[in-house]
Amino acid sequence: MKHVITLSLLAVFVFAASFTFMPNKPWPVPDKDAKKANPVKNDAASVSAGKALWSQHCSSCHGKTGLGDGSKAAQLKTQPDDMSKAAFQTQSDGSLFYKVSEGRDDMPSFKKKIPDAEDIWNVVNYMRTLKK
Repeated sequence: MKHVITLSLLAVFVFAASFTFMPNKPWPVPDKDAKKANPVKNDAASVSAGKALWSQHCSSCHGKTGLGDGSKAAQLKTQPDDMSKAAFQTQSDGSLFYKVSEGRDDMPSFKKKIPDAEDIWNVVNYMRTLKK
């Protein structure tokens, strides 16, 4: 009888866990934004500045290394992307800039929190270091 109860509880847990996050829907970026070139040189200074901003604004959801495992990630409706994967890293810099600036759903817009466009480009340059 204990095994039946244990298996039943396990089944309920697995079923409930499958609904914790909604699957990520496509996030289209307007062509003019996707094609925008990054005007900030991807160098050590830019990456360092981007990492500092990442720690302040992004890591609570996206995690320290961009795996989507930040302390607030479990509270979100959608799982933050794993930024180390090719599917993320193949996006253009312009697309990443747009997504950070504009936000959608659980992802807030950062154009007011990080008002200097150069700083958002620095974050984009830092995100490029998160690949496997």
